[in-house]
Amino acid sequence: MSNYIEYNDTIAFHPGYYLKELVDDSGLTQEDFAKRLGTTPKNLSILIRGEQSLSIDIATKLSRMLGTTIAYWLNLQQAYDEKLAEIQSEEELKREREVFKLIDYKYFRDHFKLPDLPCRVDEQIKCVREFLSISSLTVLEEKNLAVNFRSYSENLSRSNTVNANAMVQIGINQTIKMEIPKYNKKKFEKAVSFALTQTGNHSGFLPVIKEAFGEAGVALVALPNLKNSGINGATKRVDGKIMLMVNDRKHYADTFWFTLFHEIGHILNGDLGVSFHDEAEDEADRYARMKLIPQEPYEQFIKQHGFYDESVICQFAREIDRDPGIVLGRLLRDKLVSETDMRLKNALRHTYSVVIS
Repeated sequence: MSNYIEYNDTIAFHPGYYLKELVDDSGLTQEDFAKRLGTTPKNLSILIRGEQSLSIDIATKLSRMLGTTIAYWLNLQQAYDEKLAEIQSEEELKREREVFKLIDYKYFRDHFKLPDLPCRVDEQIKCVREFLSISSLTVLEEKNLAVNFRSYSENLSRSNTVNANAMVQIGINQTIKMEIPKYNKKKFEKAVSFALTQTGNHSGFLPVIKEAFGEAGVALVALPNLKNSGINGATKRVDGKIMLMVNDRKHYADTFWFTLFHEIGHILNGDLGVSFHDEAEDEADRYARMKLIPQEPYEQFIKQHGFYDESVICQFAREIDRDPGIVLGRLLRDKLVSETDMRLKNALRHTYSVVIS
């Protein structure tokens, strides 16, 4: 390491640079100078090379030996440290700019009221960084930054990782702000049963199940989907509470409810983390299917019908107290109804878009 640094058109000197000049001008060897200073030759050599910060102890000894002030030496160190920090910050900003290319700033502007800063990339970076409460956008590239990516595969791109981590950070920050008790599994199971009664309450289900989950120590965080996140949902223990984050990635009500119950399955199994669409998530998928549509009635239903029209689906939905769109979603998933049947989709499927108030 050098005892001075050059960056762009500026230069900053480590106190060791001046210390070397003093030793050279003294006519003494480094060993003799070190003995007079009251330190070891090795320590003096390290200081001269700029490999160690000047301590208060050495600054005091130099001031006594040379008739200078302690502040003189400490100020040299501070000036060097500030310049070094400035250089490191600029280098980090360069790396952040590359990460920022993967992030849609409009998402933060439109949903979370970050300022509109057209063409001012560095200011946008600063706003997102502070909003997420992270030291640098580069930390978003870390796999399993705040919580395990349950089914992380090589197919997930750098963009997936960055944006998924960003969504998790938003969820964690919102969870921290929620004043709810610690997680209680029994209360949560009751809240889950209550949530099943709300599948047809399309305009008002979210606040009521959010309250019910909150009383059980589960912070339900619903977010608009962040482009390229590839994320379905996430769960994490936060200060005794459990975050349950879902988004409106596919917009259909039935996929939203499926994702919600998929994450509920993970919580009840004690398997917290981030969910992507992956076969490794079979256990939570099974839980969601069974809870949303009980298996035995469903099997009887599909045995009785070879053709599924609106009236048949609605009748079965009433029998199991579920929204017809959830039944249609299951039929679509099981390929018993064609994806091209737009008449059924338009009649029975609702769409959800999360709005941040």
